[in-house]
This record gives sequence, structure tokens and C-alpha cells, in this order.
Amino acid sequence: MAPAVPSAASRIAVVTGASSGIGAATARGLAAAGYRVVLTARRKDRIEALAEELTEAGHEVTAYQLDVTDRAAVDEFATAFRTVGVLVNNAGGALGADPVATGDPAHWRTMYETNVIGTLNVTQALLPKLEASGDGTVVVVSSTAGLGTYEGGAGYVAAKHGEHVLAETLRLEIVGRPVRVIEIAPGMVKTDEFALTRFGGDAAKAAKVYEGVAEPLTAADVADTITWAVTRPSHVNVDLLVLRPRAQASNTKVHRER
Repeated sequence: MAPAVPSAASRIAVVTGASSGIGAATARGLAAAGYRVVLTARRKDRIEALAEELTEAGHEVTAYQLDVTDRAAVDEFATAFRTVGVLVNNAGGALGADPVATGDPAHWRTMYETNVIGTLNVTQALLPKLEASGDGTVVVVSSTAGLGTYEGGAGYVAAKHGEHVLAETLRLEIVGRPVRVIEIAPGMVKTDEFALTRFGGDAAKAAKVYEGVAEPLTAADVADTITWAVTRPSHVNVDLLVLRPRAQASNTKVHRER
């Protein structure tokens, strides 16, 4: 099935957390698919550099510094648009891997704010713009952590479960309106920053996550999946798509070569 060509009314695609990893790769994928991409993230220098790269490649791209947990800033951002075709809620992340008994409540709070409240903020602010396009798509980049738990991951798992339920409930609530809700749930993805951030910059701990795994998913793998889902014909809704590397059978069973 050939990818759908973006209509004039739905050509704007907003990507949150676009400064690195899956967000940056998704921005590249959607730009190549013909969308006018709006890059948002807290790190202004990163998204401006990506915008320059994509503009030089002939794409229409705008960079906008944004903290998705700041509702006032999100609402102000939304006023810039009359319509939006695609929203990719990618901003989020994990902090720590401590058991419930010793987990840092501040980490839990930050993960909930970025993964769940951030997604809520941007989705609420842009939903009228998505509907006004006549052919909108909301993408929630969750995680397999949103579908099953593992030891040491309760804070992140709780946040991603919340994000998963947000997407599932929104789909029920807006059925019949011209907006799709797609959830992409990746398993083990090796990016430059995810594990490093989770372990407070400890490179040894971050490397151990992927130790012995021949081919974890890459940001480009996930971005390719997101772009494929978004470019399906309007009547096709990819409700939930789980992707993992072949070496990962579940959140807790991973084949590691020695």
C-alpha cells in the first residue's frame, strides 16, 4: 500500500522532544514524507541545528523552544496554528532504576510530569487544531513499559502505563471525529541519551543495558515505524504497534551474546 500524500490542510507535523533520539529521527522521517515539521524541545541549540540541517536538505522546518510541562507556554505555542495535521508526543524519558522501596519520589514526579502531563498538555492544546485540519493524527510514543512491568522500573512503568491509558481513552472519546490516535510502543532502543540520562550520566551503567545485545532497535527504526503509521490512508488507524529487537522477547527476557 502506497503512503498517503499529506493534504494541504494537514501538512504541519509537530514533534515534541525533537532535540535527539527518536524525536529527531521522526522529524527527519516526516520531513522526507512531505510534512512541514515543527520541532519542539527544551534545548534550543539542538532543534535549531536540526532545523538548519533539514532546511538545507530542502524541507520546510521550524524550531520552537518548548517545555511540554509548562502549560502556559504550551497554550501560547498552540496559538501559532490554525490547523495541525500531525502531533507526535515523543517528549519523555526515564530516571533511575531503583526498587519501589528506595525509589526517589522526585524522579517519579518528573517522569509523570514529562511523560503523562506533557502529553496531556500538548494534546489538549492542539486537539482543536488537529480536528480543524479535517484529517488529524495524534501519535503517542509510549513504551513496552506501558504494557508490562519489570523490577527496578516501577516509576517509569507507572508513567508509561499512564501515557498508554491516555491514548487508549482519547481514542474512545473522540471516535467519529476526524482525528486518529496512534500509539507506538518500542522496546529496547539504543540511543545516545536515553539510558545515560536514566542513570544520571553513568556511562558504564548505561552501556550495561545493551551489553551482549547484537542489534537493539535504533531511533531510526522507531521513526520509520511512526512515519509509516502516520502515512497510512486516513481511514486506517494503527491503534497500538509494539516493536522490539529480535533479541528481546519481553521486558524481562533478552538474548545476550557472550
